[in-house]
Amino acid sequence: MVTIIGANGAGKSTLLKAICGLEPVAAGTIKLDGKDLTKVKSHERVGLGVAMSPEGRGVFADQTVRENLMLGAYSRRKDGAATEAAVEREFNRFPRLRERQNQLSGTLSGGEQQMLAISRALMSDPRLLLLDEPSLGLAPLIIKDIFKAIRELREAGLTILLVEQMAKQALGVADRAYVIETGHITLEGTGRALLNDPKVKAAYLGSH
Repeated sequence: MVTIIGANGAGKSTLLKAICGLEPVAAGTIKLDGKDLTKVKSHERVGLGVAMSPEGRGVFADQTVRENLMLGAYSRRKDGAATEAAVEREFNRFPRLRERQNQLSGTLSGGEQQMLAISRALMSDPRLLLLDEPSLGLAPLIIKDIFKAIRELREAGLTILLVEQMAKQALGVADRAYVIETGHITLEGTGRALLNDPKVKAAYLGSH
């Protein structure tokens, strides 16, 4: 699990979008297990194992919770039994989604929409999960639930790239971490090392 922190406008979300194929790459390459994805279309990257829960959740407001999950499974749509098993898995992960499975997603609370966005990304059984600001605008109790799910995914062996404004929580669950400033990496190390770094404390943890 890798965490990326940085100020607003530093380029964190742009990096995730570039990995997904939603932003053009100006230089360099994007590789997954040695396979060059730089020119692979965005929807094809999902089939290769890349999925993202975007900043702002991006749920389809006029579709139900279940329909949103089914849309997340489009890359495996020929295997109905596996798709239903994945839906059940996500309902077990976030029981609130089961309770609201026939409810329009636009009527959900912010926390419920975030749960749905994460579960929708997981419906494709990704090898790499990108999470963009999963705690944004959520109440503390909901943030606790979201980070619990993230830790469980990490412990289950899923590779996660997390962009998060709550630096302390993000660094606390990260194996490695990077600080980005205006599109450049300025610090890197283990999550614990950056959590204790004086520069990071001063800039992102409210401690001097």
